Amino acid sequence: MRAVVAKRYGQAEVLAVEDVPVPLPGPGQIQVRIRAAAINPADLRTLSGVWRDLSPLTFPHVPGSDFAGTVTEVGPGVTRFVQGDEVFGTALPRAAKKMATVLSDPPSLTTGAMAEYAVFEADTPAITRRPDGLSADHAATLPIPGLTSLAVLREGGFEAGQRVLVTGAAGGVGGAVVPLLAASRVHVIATALPEDDDHVRDLGATEVIDYRTTNTITETLRRHPGGVDAMVNLVLPGPALVEASHAIRPGGHLLNVAFPSPDPSAFDRADLTVRTVYSTARAGDLDHLAAQALAGTLPSTVSRRYALDEGARAYGDLMHSHVRGKLLVTADATS
Repeated sequence: MRAVVAKRYGQAEVLAVEDVPVPLPGPGQIQVRIRAAAINPADLRTLSGVWRDLSPLTFPHVPGSDFAGTVTEVGPGVTRFVQGDEVFGTALPRAAKKMATVLSDPPSLTTGAMAEYAVFEADTPAITRRPDGLSADHAATLPIPGLTSLAVLREGGFEAGQRVLVTGAAGGVGGAVVPLLAASRVHVIATALPEDDDHVRDLGATEVIDYRTTNTITETLRRHPGGVDAMVNLVLPGPALVEASHAIRPGGHLLNVAFPSPDPSAFDRADLTVRTVYSTARAGDLDHLAAQALAGTLPSTVSRRYALDEGARAYGDLMHSHVRGKLLVTADATS
């Protein structure tokens, strides 16, 4: 089968599309014919080796976590799925089992979704059936952005009318967190480039700040002199995030999704609650996201599509160009 493969640690440049053996399911596992797989920044962070001490990769390594596809074979002991089921979800590399326990319990592990076929653990809330009416393309973009956004909403406890600043709103996670906040009647102030203004407003943002030409803190406080009730950070690194937190009102909340996670002690405000939010899959979460997608609350944010043979280039585009929404690799022309 064809797959995107890395033979050593590195960046997108170490990836290539090659022929590799088709993975076979063992006990408790399913084999899936991949129809669509979404690109995630975490794929490249894993490949960079930043987590190698905790979860060393084995090579050759096939990246890819978010997917949609068809169950083609089930291993011994699997009763949850049968051959022919349409499924979608997310999983981490098998080497990342320790990290995968944060994502779901039991952990969701895979041989890598950027391939024609992949093997997944069957008994995990991070994989579910894809309902009729939800395309494979759309479903493949939902897991990590959607699960992260649900975690943000749970941690934030947002109330209708609250003012929330979302940094990096035009990206993949922004495509889920902005509409879910808007659906909760939160007043969303999004940072985005001018060319993404219409996009984030269509997602549900009430205001947009051009972060390239305007100081986000100054502009936020000009519009809202008392500060915003909360900030959801999707992109800013540590020092920049500490500075940006001054746009939050006394007693407000900062929810960070970006990597690396800042140490709460770096913030010089005792009145500020700082939390790092991780993607977590609870039972029923993916079904809820699918229902929200079918209802139109979570629109498709696919901005570019690639054939599997272009998968390595897709990772390069993620790394080296401005990306709106999600990049999608399709391995099946009928998706």
